[in-house]
Amino acid sequence: MPRMKPVYAIVGIVGAGAMGRGIAQIAAQAGSIVKLFDTQPGAVSKARDAIFTQWDKLRDKGRMDAMQVEAQKGRLLVEDSMGQLSDCNLVIEAIVERLDVKKALFTELEGIVGAATVLATNTSSLSVTAIAAGLKRPRQFAGYHFFNPVPLMKVVEVIAGLKTDHAVCADLAAFARQMGHTPVQAQDTPGFIVNHAGRGYGTEALRIVSEGVADFATIDRILRDQIGFKLGPFELMDLTALDVSHPVMESIYHQYYEEPRYRPSVITAQRLAAGIVGKKAGEGFYHYANGVAQIPPEPAVPQVDEMPPVWVSPRAARRVELLRLLKTLGASIETAPAPSPAALTLVAPLGFDITTVSVVERLDPARTIGIDMLVDDAATKRRVLATNPATRSDMRDAAHALFARDGKPVSVIRDSGGFVSQRVVATIINIAADICQQRICSPKDLETAVTLGLGYPIGPLAMGDRYGPTNVLEVLFNMQTVYGDPRYRPSPWLRRRGAIGLSLLHEEE
Repeated sequence: MPRMKPVYAIVGIVGAGAMGRGIAQIAAQAGSIVKLFDTQPGAVSKARDAIFTQWDKLRDKGRMDAMQVEAQKGRLLVEDSMGQLSDCNLVIEAIVERLDVKKALFTELEGIVGAATVLATNTSSLSVTAIAAGLKRPRQFAGYHFFNPVPLMKVVEVIAGLKTDHAVCADLAAFARQMGHTPVQAQDTPGFIVNHAGRGYGTEALRIVSEGVADFATIDRILRDQIGFKLGPFELMDLTALDVSHPVMESIYHQYYEEPRYRPSVITAQRLAAGIVGKKAGEGFYHYANGVAQIPPEPAVPQVDEMPPVWVSPRAARRVELLRLLKTLGASIETAPAPSPAALTLVAPLGFDITTVSVVERLDPARTIGIDMLVDDAATKRRVLATNPATRSDMRDAAHALFARDGKPVSVIRDSGGFVSQRVVATIINIAADICQQRICSPKDLETAVTLGLGYPIGPLAMGDRYGPTNVLEVLFNMQTVYGDPRYRPSPWLRRRGAIGLSLLHEEE
């Protein structure tokens, strides 16, 4: 079958670093002639050699044939001056993330290329409209945000500035498909889709740590095992490195005029200042030996000689399921309206702290333990319990031993408004709902961008439907009550759609 003619026959790439190199590779694979330019001496030749090596490896593995590789190599051209980009149909910039430098580059490029040439920026956090300000042809300018490593991260954000011609975005989206990527359309707002939607994961986890609820490794374990994230938030920040991720946190926070939902953490600021930025430095939230994270072992399951009877609050979330689980685990269950003086008392709140629940339900806090029942127990690989400041150690140990009887791991955390998974999941969903409320993108593109760009197990709207929009709203309302903090105020979009589902919506939404 003959190759489809590329949307852009000649593509210029300015910047031969990791991003520019990756974009050049997939553009040449799509059939375009690619002209690669960089102001750094030797950078372009180094990039070309790296791309050639990658293609040779793909050929050796049988994923490309020899003729295909030779044709691609012939389409990748090394240029030593920006003037040689004059005949390009599209020029993509992938240079330093500084507004003044990018503006100066595009002003120069506009004087070199033809009037019909499309100019695109690979910015991850700067305003596309601001970069285009001062250009003579802003209608021909757009954002084209790829993710690193470009050949493997199969999503690209196509961002329209205030003056961008919609036909330009349509052509860029079509070209992304020819390069084997999935385009998503975004409005020109801070963080676009992926970096905006990703605010909830790390920032809420950092808040949980700052409150002394649990340590880094415990939070990572909970979010991997309960929700299905590939990496915990602290593992992820170690991988991306704080010299990359913390400035993005600050940038989006300030661009949204100090919106509380996006507030950065002093924890990452201090670690960045100390150079403890992650895996590449050998030390981050974890210590690395030969590139391998040294993860502290889980606490051992306590040995309990005599297990107390268990009483379950009638207000517990998933109470029927919890009672069934306790029966399976061999617990002695009390069914009286109130617990006996010897009973281990179980509560399962959504968003509320265990202390508040104990007081409101008039339970003895010394014998009260909370269990997270947001997630169906059959669907999770870990159970999470929470103590309150008055919980007796024998009751804590008994609960831990009981819920570990079938071999499923158990994490015991300290009291807070909402369990780890409840807080992080609710924050992710709430921010995603706000993105839909602002019409930054369609719900469909939001789900696509997050699953491909962030690697979440499912999109945030599907996540909301899985765990129940009304449950998520209850978590947010209760956390707002506990903390009195506007960062937990539910998005109007989430509040309106809580009863009808989030992900199965008409396209016009």
